[in-house]
Amino acid sequence: MSPAHQEPWRSGAAPGAGPILVFDSGVGGLSVVESLRRQLPDAGLAYACDNAMLPYGVREDSWLVERILRVCQAAVEASCCAGLIVACNTASTLALDALREHLAVPVVGTVPAIKPAAGMSETRHIGLLATSATVARPYTRRLIEQFAGDCRVTRIAADPLVAEAERWVMEGQFDAEVLRDSLAVLSDTPKLDTMVLGCTHFPLLRQALTDAAPRPLRWVDSGDAIARRAGQIMPRHAARTEDEVGWVTAPSAALQHGLRRFGFQRTRTLSLP
Repeated sequence: MSPAHQEPWRSGAAPGAGPILVFDSGVGGLSVVESLRRQLPDAGLAYACDNAMLPYGVREDSWLVERILRVCQAAVEASCCAGLIVACNTASTLALDALREHLAVPVVGTVPAIKPAAGMSETRHIGLLATSATVARPYTRRLIEQFAGDCRVTRIAADPLVAEAERWVMEGQFDAEVLRDSLAVLSDTPKLDTMVLGCTHFPLLRQALTDAAPRPLRWVDSGDAIARRAGQIMPRHAARTEDEVGWVTAPSAALQHGLRRFGFQRTRTLSLP
């Protein structure tokens, strides 16, 4: 594949010195925003979420690819961003290649942190806490075979945690019973010592999950690695301001409140092609 098809931003369509744009179907990408704030504290950020179509995991793959392209293209144009972070496992798995082909800015995707988790585990038994779609994808199986072949990997579908993370961001509360139920399998897997947070929503609940777990675990996510990569390939990003924008696909007062908690003081509705 030619560089023009693989990464258009390398072949003359240079990205602007705008903010780093973080995209997710909902608020999960805000966990990556937290990592970016730590790793690149002076970087300007923008956020975009397709809240009108949340959750992505219940929709057809072909429809999702088209939808993700439309929303990301509109957000890239509206934000004049320096680059795009796809802070969603589903979107990364399905649409990352298409985004890199169609967009004239660098694009960073999200991969479940299976490799670092396997490196950390002392018992060689790790868990993958993710949505049912991520747990079931052949892509996930290949990651496990490639990077955790010598480990036992317990895959845990925990779709209700997505709604709890959304609720936590927008309302400041969650149902602790839902978290305990999602981790119930830990009672039957006493040697599991490391848990991959395989959905970007889940690190938002890290402390609550730690409290809900029946024993101490190592919790691993991809946020810091994503932030480091963004800093490497988006060096011309704008400086941080007090007037950063969160882009949405449907107006929501609760979401607007949640975005403000993460530094996005203005909320705008995207105009989709």
